[in-house]
Amino acid sequence: MLREAFYGVRRFDEFQSGLGIARNTLADRLHRLVDEGLLQKQLYQTEPRRYEYVLTDKGADFFGVLAAISQWGDRWLAGRQGPPVTMHHDLCGHDSEAAVVCTQCGEPLRTADTTMKIGPGYPDKLKRRPDVRQRFGLTE
Repeated sequence: MLREAFYGVRRFDEFQSGLGIARNTLADRLHRLVDEGLLQKQLYQTEPRRYEYVLTDKGADFFGVLAAISQWGDRWLAGRQGPPVTMHHDLCGHDSEAAVVCTQCGEPLRTADTTMKIGPGYPDKLKRRPDVRQRFGLTE
């Protein structure tokens, strides 16, 4: 549904016709996305009351995730005709692809070149578990 929101879909009936899912399922999913702060409801009609679902800053920030998933799908699942949707970067005027790169050096982030480390928000109680200590190479 977030993909549809990035395509400009805002209204319940547009989501429903585009996704082809049951109305109650759609209502539940939209409600959850609103509760999680990815979409917000905006009144566009008062009689009867009707709402649009608009991306929040948190929802808009999800674009990179969808772009990366799309890039993976284009590489591994697209047919001979090519990707079903391309991303056009309006600022430079070119079609583009998602790339996950190091914010420090600009090189691609690849699993072979990357080590996961415990960050400052990792729960203290989990840091003491032997499996966690082994996974992250903690030796104390």
